[in-house]
Amino acid sequence: MTVYASGTVMSRKTNSVDAPVLGAIDKSAGRIGEQLARMLRDAITRGELKPGERLPSTRTLASSLDVARGTVTDVFGQLVAEGYLEARMGAGTLVSQTWAEPEWRDRPTGFETTTPDDPIPLPPNIERYAAVVKAMSPLPPVPFSIAVPRGDVALDDTWRRLSNRVRATQAAAPTTYGDPAGLRSLREAVADYARKSRAVTCTADNVIIMSGTQQGLYVSARVLLSHGDVAWAENPAYPGLTAVLDDAQTRLFRVPVDSNGMDLTHAIARFPAARAIFVTPSHQYPLGMPLSMARRAALLRWARESGAWVIEDDYDSELRYAGHPFPSMQGLDPARVIYLGTFSKVLAPSLRLGYAIVPPALVDAFIGARALMDRHSPLADQHVIAAFMRDGYFETHVRRIRGVYAERRATLLAELQRQIPAIEVQPSDQGMHVLAWLPAYIDDKQVEAAAAASGIAVRAISSMYDGPAPRPGLMLGFGGHSVEQLSEAAGRLRDVIEQVAQLR
Repeated sequence: MTVYASGTVMSRKTNSVDAPVLGAIDKSAGRIGEQLARMLRDAITRGELKPGERLPSTRTLASSLDVARGTVTDVFGQLVAEGYLEARMGAGTLVSQTWAEPEWRDRPTGFETTTPDDPIPLPPNIERYAAVVKAMSPLPPVPFSIAVPRGDVALDDTWRRLSNRVRATQAAAPTTYGDPAGLRSLREAVADYARKSRAVTCTADNVIIMSGTQQGLYVSARVLLSHGDVAWAENPAYPGLTAVLDDAQTRLFRVPVDSNGMDLTHAIARFPAARAIFVTPSHQYPLGMPLSMARRAALLRWARESGAWVIEDDYDSELRYAGHPFPSMQGLDPARVIYLGTFSKVLAPSLRLGYAIVPPALVDAFIGARALMDRHSPLADQHVIAAFMRDGYFETHVRRIRGVYAERRATLLAELQRQIPAIEVQPSDQGMHVLAWLPAYIDDKQVEAAAAASGIAVRAISSMYDGPAPRPGLMLGFGGHSVEQLSEAAGRLRDVIEQVAQLR
């Protein structure tokens, strides 16, 4: 039905006001009031109904539309509240004079509409954050994808039974906000575990529960760095870290990595004024080597003398397959090192729970910055993990998956050597992925794209370097896939590499 705003006012003197066609109400679609409100808004913003122009009475408009008068009354009330209309005693309902203010007088057609093809000026941060999405999008759960604990390394029935029992308690179903530092019982369990397994020096008061290592990196950058401060990060490095430091608007210096880890001599010679050093000393991401003990000592000594902070991302430290894991750097200098750990790799990435262990002088600042982001992590999950650790299940789980991962890793290494002898595997004895160096004439990004099309998910190493990579390579995850799947996937990867080599 076509709707007209007739301008008729029920009074002693009848005023006929020409009104524009507002549109059509589709009664079969329902939501009559929403349709009418939208049409009136559009007519006002386009200038078809002028400031001060009187509308028909609710009775008249309802009669002309064949709708309930209450519907029209509700719409008028809504538009008065929104500032589109004014209700005046003795004068009826009029278009608000707000639309006659200077910024609208020169726009007789109201809002200027844009079409999907019109260019819209965008904020300068658009491209930067869009690039983060591309760099950090999870790989599909197919062979060689990284950090996908499934099958016999996923959380088992013990976790499910414990989770159901804990979540049924009143404590795990709180009705108020929690401590932004995290659940006290979980912080105590983390402190005990870190002391025993990683030689970390701490108490529960030093532990802050985070939404994974990513949040720990972000909070560290926000607390420790100001605009223009110099920060060091490894080259290559985790894209999520470099994006964080870019977001903090730091002067980022990427430090080369060799067989002993971060090259401290190179860094000091080029950028000696660093305020913070971000490092993965247990298992360099993505290459895999540990930072040598000599370089750890030298780095900590330099940090103390320079007043710099060291942020230790203890990446994959639990998953070492030969000997014992290196002790943490934090235990060598707990007043200077911020230690970051996570439950993502050994429990499940979807939990989004990790922790930061920080020096006493930084605790309040870290808690405050963390509270600004999302107040605190989900309390029910914190209760479950606290019970899982307190009852001894966590360490049992880690030992179990370490054995499974060791078998899968050995299978993958053997299959790569057998099926793709042209590649060279980077020496490493821990983690959930291996790094396979390709012949120099092969483009690893082309292999990444072709592998995705063939149903396997690899990461090109060149994407993680600042500047050209010294050689092309691929990260191959083995954590979420059976030995049979890994063997079959190695054959598919061989075919993909041969295909890309032929194109070259």
